[in-house]
Amino acid sequence: MSDNRNPKAFIIEPPNGEAQETAAPKRKPRAVTGITVEPEAIDGDLIVMPPAPLRRSRRVRWAGILAGALFSLVTLWAGLAVTQLVEEYFLRSPVLGWATLAIAGLAAFAALAIISREIWALARLRRIESIQIDAAHAINTDDAAAAKRAVSQLQGLYAGRADAQLGLRDLKQFDADIMDGRDRIKLAERYLVSARDDEAHRIIAHASRRVTLLTTVTPTAALDILFVAALNLRMMRELATLYGGRPSTLSTFRLARMVLSHLAVTGGLALSDNLIQHVVGKGLLGRLSARFGEGAVNGILTARVGLAARDVCRPIPQETSAKDTLGSLMRELVTAAEEQKTP
Repeated sequence: MSDNRNPKAFIIEPPNGEAQETAAPKRKPRAVTGITVEPEAIDGDLIVMPPAPLRRSRRVRWAGILAGALFSLVTLWAGLAVTQLVEEYFLRSPVLGWATLAIAGLAAFAALAIISREIWALARLRRIESIQIDAAHAINTDDAAAAKRAVSQLQGLYAGRADAQLGLRDLKQFDADIMDGRDRIKLAERYLVSARDDEAHRIIAHASRRVTLLTTVTPTAALDILFVAALNLRMMRELATLYGGRPSTLSTFRLARMVLSHLAVTGGLALSDNLIQHVVGKGLLGRLSARFGEGAVNGILTARVGLAARDVCRPIPQETSAKDTLGSLMRELVTAAEEQKTP
């Protein structure tokens, strides 16, 4: 006969220490204040920033649609007119017809060449923007992949230039080396870009002095505006050509928009007389005549536009400590104005 026992509960008492910990009352959660999180230190003394890109609106651009439609209508009208002209000359004489057709073909080929040059110039300007973004990212984050992309595109940008062959040859010997992204960008800047900064300074200073002198001798304000606009556009084209661009008509206007956008972001056009006197020297503009003072101000604004155009056209963003300052250019301009004033 089996012994069937009912189930029972057994309580195992823990040791004394564990029992006291279990019996201790739980501490209520409390808010901990006064804790500060320090930001991570970034290697490098300076973080460079690429020029501000143009804002692209997502709205429908009716003005662009209207311009495109009108251009298409004018093109169709011109094609129809040329076709009728060629047919009429063929009816008069086969020789005149073939001559007219050859002239029309030559005109069409020239138009295609101009359109291709404009497209190529715009693509080259966008390529410089892409190099600037990759180079700034490589300097800021020490990204090796972005640095290799930027250096490779920069080598392709300067591949066809005779004045860059020595720098390309010296830079090529470091292609297989393992190095940080920031150091690779610095090497590319040293061998390919930095050598052009002195010439950029000369272009900006020369354009500023010409604006100062021309606005001093021109009789009307309308001519001042035309001269200043023409010289500023010419300066932008020279800077773009110096740093690897191929400026054409459309790319020059796009470059002007980029420069104005960069000036709007950096506040570069906010030049007051107090700032000018602070940089150049107190009361210096007051010792000049009114006309020379106006020319000096126009030259200073041209210098500021030139510095912004250099920042936009330079493939690798330059550190602030290495950039030309507006103060040095302003002193050069006012000194030139005083020399022109005194016989």
